[in-house]
Amino acid sequence: MRRLLAKILIALFRATPSSWRKQLCCLSFEAAERNRQPAAGLRELMFLDERLYHHLNQAAIRYEGGIHPKHRLMNYHSFFVDRIEKGEKVLDVGCGNGTVAMHMAESGAFVTGLDLNEENISLSRKRYQHKNLEFIRGDATDDVSGGPYDVIVMSNVLEHIRDRVELLKKLQNSCTPRRFLIRIPMFNRHWLVPLKKELGMPYFSDSTHFTEYTLNSFKAEMKDAGLMVHHHESAWGEIWAEVLKCQ
Repeated sequence: MRRLLAKILIALFRATPSSWRKQLCCLSFEAAERNRQPAAGLRELMFLDERLYHHLNQAAIRYEGGIHPKHRLMNYHSFFVDRIEKGEKVLDVGCGNGTVAMHMAESGAFVTGLDLNEENISLSRKRYQHKNLEFIRGDATDDVSGGPYDVIVMSNVLEHIRDRVELLKKLQNSCTPRRFLIRIPMFNRHWLVPLKKELGMPYFSDSTHFTEYTLNSFKAEMKDAGLMVHHHESAWGEIWAEVLKCQ
């Protein structure tokens, strides 16, 4: 019943002129802003902001034809590609849609894309074919076959793992990589993040995250895993880092 009602309301909204929909949204925002209890008003606005962000992402993917435009606009693929040498063997843990893996393979590396999601693997195989590239479904927390690997790539993956130090140690033992290339979200990417935490609201950028990082917390976690941050840079509210085994 609720789903049917939602479909009816969406259909009615789609039939409503865009200018009217915009005005209704603005009135809703203003009503929340003027709430006599500022904290309650903030929580309402933050909830609406989260929903808007979700729909922005979905609309952006449709706009780009199935791939999020952040891949193109943020150009974070270059961080990985530029730090991988031709002929190196690479394991892309949590490869997602396979775009980063494909770019690394095109640069001359031998790349295995690993992802737990069968749909991701299926789409990656259909979308990208290259003689240096393969995609396999698997869980990085289990034993990873096909090693050893020269490089392990983890692009927006670590924050989704509960036992991150344990995983990093296990990958070092099973894959014996020379280095890790890691991309993670920053906790201090925006002032709204600590404010949401202060108000008791979900404050991670994704509900499946177990953590988000400051540079200090990232370095500390790497040290616990027997690793050290050799190079790092901050961009787009993220940390991009090259990590080596401690000597």
